[in-house]
Amino acid sequence: MALSIIQAQRDIILGTIRDTVRGEWKVLIVDEASQKVLDSVVKEDDILNLNITNIERIENRRQTNRDMDALYFLSPQAHIVDCVMADFERRRYRKSFLIWTALLPPALRERIDRSKMAREQIALFKIVGVCVALGEYPTIRYYRPKDPRHEASVLCSHLARFVQEELDMYAKYHEDFPPPSTRPRGTLYILDRSMDLFAPFLHEFTYQAMAHDLLPIKDGEKVTFRTVTEEGRPDSEKDVEISEKDKIWVENRHRHMKDTIEKLMGDFQKFIDENPHFANQTGNEAKNNLNVIKDMLAGLPQFQELKEAYSLHLTMAQDCMNIFEHNKLPDLASVEQILATGLDEDFKKPKNVADQVVRNLDEDSVSHPDRLRLIALYLLYRDGLLPADLQKLLAHSNLPSRDSEVINNLELLGARVSKPLKDKSTFQPLFPRKQQAPTAAQEEYSLSRFNPVLQTMLEEHVRNTLDQSLFPYTKPPLDDSDAQNAALAATSLRSAKPTWAKPRTGGADARQRVIVFVAGGATYSESRACYEVARRAQREVVLVTSHMLSPGLFMRQLGDLGVDKRKLGIPAEQPKPKAPAHLFEREDATALSPQVSAVSSSSQLSQQQSQVSQASGQRPLPPGGGLPKGPAPPTRQMAGMNVGPPRPPAQNGGAVPQRSNAAMTAANAAANGQTGQPVGKLQKDPDDKKRKKHHFFGSKK
Repeated sequence: MALSIIQAQRDIILGTIRDTVRGEWKVLIVDEASQKVLDSVVKEDDILNLNITNIERIENRRQTNRDMDALYFLSPQAHIVDCVMADFERRRYRKSFLIWTALLPPALRERIDRSKMAREQIALFKIVGVCVALGEYPTIRYYRPKDPRHEASVLCSHLARFVQEELDMYAKYHEDFPPPSTRPRGTLYILDRSMDLFAPFLHEFTYQAMAHDLLPIKDGEKVTFRTVTEEGRPDSEKDVEISEKDKIWVENRHRHMKDTIEKLMGDFQKFIDENPHFANQTGNEAKNNLNVIKDMLAGLPQFQELKEAYSLHLTMAQDCMNIFEHNKLPDLASVEQILATGLDEDFKKPKNVADQVVRNLDEDSVSHPDRLRLIALYLLYRDGLLPADLQKLLAHSNLPSRDSEVINNLELLGARVSKPLKDKSTFQPLFPRKQQAPTAAQEEYSLSRFNPVLQTMLEEHVRNTLDQSLFPYTKPPLDDSDAQNAALAATSLRSAKPTWAKPRTGGADARQRVIVFVAGGATYSESRACYEVARRAQREVVLVTSHMLSPGLFMRQLGDLGVDKRKLGIPAEQPKPKAPAHLFEREDATALSPQVSAVSSSSQLSQQQSQVSQASGQRPLPPGGGLPKGPAPPTRQMAGMNVGPPRPPAQNGGAVPQRSNAAMTAANAAANGQTGQPVGKLQKDPDDKKRKKHHFFGSKK
């Protein structure tokens, strides 16, 4: 089974929580970023089942609970450290177990280490990241262009140096890293999008790539596709999540679309064979028709989960094929493959390439985005065009003028957009192309001849023939361990030297791990390449990237490179987030007291009742719990009450202000929570001697 970084993250997160909790109840504190990490790989129930009382956001208002330990799962950001330090200042919890999603910057780590209160309350300080989760301390190599033309050509070298420094620092503070292992030492490659500009423009006909290219799939925190689950019902249309839990998706996503459809129909035919009572109702029509299979699935209420899964993927496959035929993608893709590989279907130098490009641009069925992609591929193939020729192509394609920005901004990624008249050069690939007769399998998939540069790089890595001038090390291995590891993994048992003294391990444990990071986004064809190389070469290949790219997203982001960055809302350009002010407010003595009644601290209703009681003048709950003793006496009102004769005027001639009996009575009634009572003077009313009078000391008739 191929390595799943999602499963690896899930295992390390749940394992860390389990090892930290050790059977004692704890509250889990997360922030906005770390919560997204948790939600993407772990179910909330899985966390709560590990003796976690509840999950709270560190930015929100939280109750102090000094009888409970807190497990923090946080991202290494400055404002999050501020929030943690505010908790330490208040001693909000008994003990704190800190787990970070990545290594803290030195300044933030030093701030925590210098704090005496932090040292007293921290019981655990741990880092969880990709390399840490995999237990790898890899050698690091990065992409260095042969002939850099753009300012960002140094990006990979800078990133590689930063990662090397972080890993070295982590290893310095954690003597148990990396853990003992029989695997060959892993390798981390740091690449960027400029290494392969053809891959994001091409039509890829494997299931996952084709679906993300042609269908309206929403790729946000969740990947969803809107589909009709039951035909004929207007309320049956809903967004269905496509994730690693979908076995049909995982099994078929890297297959060619032709093979995917055959597999889906074959699996359904197998289901029919296993249910002979249902087979009599279908006949042979379903064997070769996707729509018939979908209609049959709609009548299977007893197989609801199977029905929804197959209905989703049969719908997606059928929609892809409809667009494939309507937009005449076979003809368009044939030209794209020539431009990307520099070879025709017979693996020979192509002829009349410009005529084929113009012919496809004239087709009404070719959409405007596809025309722009074709022009970009032609420009890359020619290694630049005359400015006048480029404008003619754009005008001939009836593309809006703003689309020229997409083409011109390719220069910011290292491509040559314009060249002089006498320059007849063409694009030189990073790895030499092999001109050889196509095999039978290659002829069958002639529209998928292009291999991403990432795939060739991984194959060269496996053979240990990768050019070190193109992919240098941040720290060259002193003992050439990469070469030894590659040779060891590729050597058969028959030619290997005796290893009686070494422990025997399973095949999966001995596979080398190769981690590939692509800055600027990775394509689905590159994801497929990682899976294929891992399967063929017995490696575990992990693809890490800033985001996954569809052709539409790549062109949109390419066009945005010319826009003022202040208008793009780039997260790194926004004001740095700050810790909420309420974390630094003083808490009431009652809230800080550990003797607060369990009733008032356990429910929102009790808090509201306590607020109402205080507003009505009643005493708050006693420290030991129980019922209040009665209404509080209106001492403030009694202090200003006068039951005797009027006071003499002041010596300076001014009148002494007196509070009227009616006002005092109203105030006293309000203080005791009484409403609707008659308000009057404390003295007898000369006009009505029979009226019953009340005052605070008794009653008179």
